[in-house]
Amino acid sequence: MSNFRLARIYDPPSPDDGRRVLVDRLWPRGVSKEKAELDDWAKDVAPSAELRTWFHAAGGHERDAEFAARYADELDGDEQQAGLANLRAAADKEPVTLLSAVKDPPHSYLSVLLDALESGSTR
Repeated sequence: MSNFRLARIYDPPSPDDGRRVLVDRLWPRGVSKEKAELDDWAKDVAPSAELRTWFHAAGGHERDAEFAARYADELDGDEQQAGLANLRAAADKEPVTLLSAVKDPPHSYLSVLLDALESGSTR
């Protein structure tokens, strides 16, 4: 059973959240640091600016499979692997809620990130 959860940063914090970690590269609009109640901000495991730009220029959701493959490749980097290891270590101790500004967390890059965290690899 996974100790990771997905949520929107705009949702109110829950007592069940455990460790709250923002996994976006950019700070979400309209959210104060106090309101976010974050324990960590793991920018290094979020998609790069280049990948996000490509995704939006390439027609968005029509390119989901290719985006997932490119993002998984990014997660193979040394910095990203260290970030994944930190998140896994935190989840060994308590629940970890991965927070993002995306509108539909289960159907976003977060699913690729969650797979990488739960499988111990990106492939």
